[in-house]
Amino acid sequence: MATKIRLQRHGKKGKPFYYIVVADARAPRDGRFIERLGSYNPNTNPATIDINFDKTLDWVNDGAQPTDTCRAILAYKGVLYKKHLQGGLKKGALTAEQVETKFQEWLDQKEGKITGKKTGLVSAKDEARKTALAAEAKKKEERAAAIAAKNAPVAEVVEETPADEETEAPAAEAESAE
Repeated sequence: MATKIRLQRHGKKGKPFYYIVVADARAPRDGRFIERLGSYNPNTNPATIDINFDKTLDWVNDGAQPTDTCRAILAYKGVLYKKHLQGGLKKGALTAEQVETKFQEWLDQKEGKITGKKTGLVSAKDEARKTALAAEAKKKEERAAAIAAKNAPVAEVVEETPADEETEAPAAEAESAE
């Protein structure tokens, strides 16, 4: 029987999450499956992947073929790299200790990248929040100034200066002379 490691869709419209399952290649996507290996939630950032590593590795070693998306997930979690290292162990190119040290180094490096991405996302989110608050404070100050200017009593006092009287006087004299 040809077996596939594939995603089984669950969740509501627009908010999917998936179970990672081993199923017969002829079974429908959301239909009958042999074993559930884990879950994948793409709605979070970064995506949440929960997988039973040992069971998945056993299925891959037994010949189950992952779909393209599942292959990417298994590569991300290190299942395919572990299979690759075990192939080197079977051929005699590596010892069991070398396989474990190489895999552990890879896991540590991968964990460093993931934590770096998470801290980068958190810092970017905080920075965006700070800029939004600063823009909001500026806009609030502008509104307060506009309201204060609108509600302030208008003090339009026209003062007559002696220069105004002098210009009016010759004009009055010119009219009376006519």
